[in-house]
Amino acid sequence: MPEPCSRFAVGLPAPPLRVFISHYAGFSGLDLTPGTHAGLPSRHVHLIISLGAPLEILQMPNSTQRAGRFTSFVCGLQDAPALVRRDASVRLLHVFLEPVGTPVLLGVSGSELASRVFALSDLWGRRRSAELVERLSDAPSWQRRFDVLDDVFTRTLTPIERPARLLGAWQELAAANGQMAIEELARRIGWSRQYLAAAFRREFGVTPGTAKLIFRFEHACRLIKSARPRLADVAAACGYHDQAHMTHDWNALAGCTPSTWIATELPFLQDYELAGCDDDAVPEHVRRIRAAGQ
Repeated sequence: MPEPCSRFAVGLPAPPLRVFISHYAGFSGLDLTPGTHAGLPSRHVHLIISLGAPLEILQMPNSTQRAGRFTSFVCGLQDAPALVRRDASVRLLHVFLEPVGTPVLLGVSGSELASRVFALSDLWGRRRSAELVERLSDAPSWQRRFDVLDDVFTRTLTPIERPARLLGAWQELAAANGQMAIEELARRIGWSRQYLAAAFRREFGVTPGTAKLIFRFEHACRLIKSARPRLADVAAACGYHDQAHMTHDWNALAGCTPSTWIATELPFLQDYELAGCDDDAVPEHVRRIRAAGQ
């Protein structure tokens, strides 16, 4: 039986796009073990484009949405996992959008995307999305595909004035890995907790409390992947009351316990998928090309 082979490349978008896009990633795998993969909640809105067979989402993050197959799709911020079929062969591009990027690049608000999956054609139209997939498929390397994305997104860019205090609150909560009281966050920017919650939901599609859960969860994932400490130590480092508290949140966000996730999901998790867990480290991390090729 042939050995599984997988590789990926990661790159930054063009400078004018970096406020709106964290990074790009290209992934290819052959002779992989078929199964399922959990699409985890994260701080990013995800645009995923398959350069092979359509991707099948078996379970949506919103239980009211039906399963589906997509050549390209967008998934908004979510507080529950999606379940994706993992085939033996895969070749895809992954765009990690900042939440502030969805109105200027996709033409929709964070609240419209929250906990839902949309075919890119539903947002951009069939012809435009098909042309993008065709250009990406014809490009000879990951870097050339990243260049195509830069070209398309730069021409798409429609700057919209964003509320500076709200974006500052998001960044502050992210920098603290979610370890900040919402009351303190509201006080720092001069808003009431209720006003902050309404503004967060309107802009990002989630409340500050949900964002806090996601940032803390991401931080825990990063610690586990990088150092493999005891789960009790992870819980303490990430601001959970105790390991039971972390397990409770993990069941909600990942659909399983931390131990089950480590056994079933961690072996398949790519480094680039967790690049957003420390905003200060993102540029250094994404510049590292971990693999090259088509």
